[in-house]
Amino acid sequence: MARDAAELSRRLARDAEAVCRHYLPNGRRQGQYWTVGDARNTPGRSMFVRLKGPEAGPGAAGHWTDAATAEHGDLLDVIRESCGLTSFGDVAEEARRFLSLPRVDLVPTINPAPARTAMGSPEAARRLIAMAQPIRGTPVETYLASRCIMPIHGAGALRYHPSCYYRPDDGGPAERRPAMIASVTDLQGRITGAHRTWLAPDGSAKAAVPTPRRAMGNLLGHAVRFGAAEDVLAVGEGIETMLSLRAALPGMPMAAALSASHLAALRLSPSVRRLYIARDVDAAGTKAAATQAELATSAGIEVLTLSPRHGDFNDDLTAHGLDDLRAAIRPQIAPEDVDRFL
Repeated sequence: MARDAAELSRRLARDAEAVCRHYLPNGRRQGQYWTVGDARNTPGRSMFVRLKGPEAGPGAAGHWTDAATAEHGDLLDVIRESCGLTSFGDVAEEARRFLSLPRVDLVPTINPAPARTAMGSPEAARRLIAMAQPIRGTPVETYLASRCIMPIHGAGALRYHPSCYYRPDDGGPAERRPAMIASVTDLQGRITGAHRTWLAPDGSAKAAVPTPRRAMGNLLGHAVRFGAAEDVLAVGEGIETMLSLRAALPGMPMAAALSASHLAALRLSPSVRRLYIARDVDAAGTKAAATQAELATSAGIEVLTLSPRHGDFNDDLTAHGLDDLRAAIRPQIAPEDVDRFL
């Protein structure tokens, strides 16, 4: 399968511009690149697809990077995301259709059973994320809207799985439930873990289970990231908390550490010069914010703490609305960042 994927990727790259015009029609050519909002064909200019270059390695044709989310990939990823496909077989079939190649049925090997992946491992997290799909038009959008998070800016780290296994705490049989899946990544953009939020079937709320949120993989020091951090970054605990803040500050990169303990241990890019810490109003949140502030300050980073009026910034957003949240945040951020981000 890997060999087939590599060959299809090379063939697509030989005619990268035609692939982009077909699957990313909301973009346009700019020099040696095709620019568009993201791999899902959203209008914009943050994603760059290289149209010319070698077949493999650095600068290869068909390789793309999304500056807003730090995502990257090849033209097979473009086909998967723009068409909303979830399995490699479907992606390969669509690529072959585009290239007018004959369909290839995979010949089973003597031992076709895939190697088992340890439950909860980074590899298991990567497989889960690969099986999930874009959130557009799914219960994830409905769930976030129920938390007043609309529009969703640069949420490429979020995906939707219609039947993600949920294992009850009491050891009962596993259940299949819809879930919001979030990619946990390191500073180089490599997936190290995944966070699952199980949802009600219609997305109107979290699932009615004792523990609707769980994480898996290697989490320490890493985060769910919204936007690529350069000199300014905002960090906090929850995904909904940081998406609420991003609704008010749509241009500011954000990182959700997923818990107070992980916020205290979050690793920062060497390029960050100013750090905003969105603290949760409880003992654990206050302590985590203070610990991260001390670490960042010792590294020469300017630190500003953002404090909500209620428990967290999603509580503020749902209670008072977006305009009120923006007004409350304005005096808490540096004057030079008001025009830049607010």
